[in-house]
Amino acid sequence: MARRSKKSLWTRSFQRTVSALARSTIKAGSRALKQSLRAPKAKKASVIASQGDWVAGVAMAPLGARRYHLFKPPGVQLHERLPLLVMLHGCGQDAQSFALSTRMNRLAARERFLVLYPEQDRRANPQGCWNWYGTRTKVAYGEAAILMAAVQQASLLYPVDPERIAIAGMSAGASMAALMVTRYPDHFKAVTMHSGVPPGAAESTVSALAAMRGRGAKQALSTTTAWPALLVIHGNQDTIVAPSNGAAAAKLWAEAAGPHAEKSRQVSRGQRYPMTVTDFKVRGGRTVATLCAIDGLAHAWSGGQARQAYSDPKGPDASRMIWSFAAKQFKLAKP
Repeated sequence: MARRSKKSLWTRSFQRTVSALARSTIKAGSRALKQSLRAPKAKKASVIASQGDWVAGVAMAPLGARRYHLFKPPGVQLHERLPLLVMLHGCGQDAQSFALSTRMNRLAARERFLVLYPEQDRRANPQGCWNWYGTRTKVAYGEAAILMAAVQQASLLYPVDPERIAIAGMSAGASMAALMVTRYPDHFKAVTMHSGVPPGAAESTVSALAAMRGRGAKQALSTTTAWPALLVIHGNQDTIVAPSNGAAAAKLWAEAAGPHAEKSRQVSRGQRYPMTVTDFKVRGGRTVATLCAIDGLAHAWSGGQARQAYSDPKGPDASRMIWSFAAKQFKLAKP
């Protein structure tokens, strides 16, 4: 009797959470629609819905539910199947602020791909961080499953090409993106970590803080299936997530792939920050990881929208780099 009552309480609690999320999503969508109708014509082509559709949804999995937004470029035909880029925001951000900061929707409208922005629930993390480090309690794996449910839902509801899905993230979102592809490697063709901590470096809140400072422990990760190619973008002036984490992530990917060679080059264009690009290649010349260490960049999206939190407009443009990297991997994966 006690067992049944406990289960019933949990079920009711879960249902209330889902209902609250759904009501909140509907209200948010309604407010956004009303604002867009009241806004001047110039403001209708905003950064958020740049010449396309900005739609809301809720994804559910056994361990919870999360809101998401999806950007769809204009003029999508019924027969089309477009690439999907999953974007995971950092702490203190949400789907809207991340879309504004990265300006990824403008690029998606021009290059014709879909962008999925899952959103962390503040009840799951008060700071809005993805719980990438909660591997000891399995919270991280539960969130990864919810995010995977969001990807699968988007693939069912929208014209997604299942063979062209990539994932990227900033800070905590970068760490969760990396964890995602180690859990579900067959579902993604590319992953980008912007200013994040590699998977396996932490298993609790305490160890996460140490890992962010560059003192993460190295845990064994399953590599029974090859991981998708990794792009790492990290500023050498980052005081929140130590730059050594970027190099550690790239080396982790390279070591998982087997014997490899590293080759670096300097890139400097105009007034943008210069960067050192290191490719990690295995035998046969296949690049399994690329590390872009940006000189002068702090903990901010490189080339992001000015006056947005965690965003540095100086560049190089991380959004362009991410899409170019993903598009290349899509082509390489073609039979």
